[in-house]
Amino acid sequence: MYKIVKAKELSTNIYLMDVEAPRIAKSCQPGQFIIAKLDEKGERIPLTICDYDREKGLITIVFQVIGASTEKMAKLQEGDSFRDFTGPLGQPSEFVNEDLEELKKKKYLFVAGGVGTAPVYPQVKWLHEHGIEADVIVGAKTKDILILEEEMKAVGNLVVATDDGSYGFKGMVTGAIEDLVNNQGKKYDVCVAIGPMIMMKFVCLLTKKLEIPTIVSLNPIMVDGTGMCGACRVLVGDEVKFACVDGPEFDGHKVDFDQAMKRQQMYKTEEGRALLKLREGDTHQGGGCGCGGDK
Repeated sequence: MYKIVKAKELSTNIYLMDVEAPRIAKSCQPGQFIIAKLDEKGERIPLTICDYDREKGLITIVFQVIGASTEKMAKLQEGDSFRDFTGPLGQPSEFVNEDLEELKKKKYLFVAGGVGTAPVYPQVKWLHEHGIEADVIVGAKTKDILILEEEMKAVGNLVVATDDGSYGFKGMVTGAIEDLVNNQGKKYDVCVAIGPMIMMKFVCLLTKKLEIPTIVSLNPIMVDGTGMCGACRVLVGDEVKFACVDGPEFDGHKVDFDQAMKRQQMYKTEEGRALLKLREGDTHQGGGCGCGGDK
């Protein structure tokens, strides 16, 4: 059992929890995820790691209520426990393994949309801890659903964008990118975009035009988290990849977002899953990840 030591609502239907999982906290890196399971019969829920404390053995997760399982999760309180909490899974962010001196020469721009702010935070924090300054755009429909603002301010140069203009830059994150590049003269070597699929698609269309290499995290399309279900099958260039075992981070300019979003909708129905399995044959599933858990 994995005890919850902190549980709070960040905004409407978005929750943060600190969970005791010392083995995961000891080895996880920015960009990786865990799979949480409420009880023996519960659904497997993949969630990107928002933060970690190696000394205290804690993992921070942030999730949005979108179905029955996450609704049950939202009712858990401090002192309650998860039946399973498995990880770290997936590949770490690429910069973790880069030469630090070379990394310091690069200018990073992070773009987060909605709950995508949670997986962006540990990446910006890691860079900050290694003496690397990054610009961060966090987008939300309104100020009321903005999350982790103070935490992000502490580790990066934050620009908040709200669709309705209730706070910060008025407009979408793409408008904020154009403002930084075209109006403020900013130049970037790498952009990292994490959020809803449609947001990442349009960020990539813009950054390709601006000639900024862009990395995206495809955690929104993960279901099972081990490659066995085939839900997160995606075309990256001319290669079939699976977000949970090959990613979740990929070259955003090579991702076929239209196909991925179409599959995402089809996968929600039993008939759609059967049709995808028939059409894709042997490439439908990615196979097990072979990863161990925090046990």
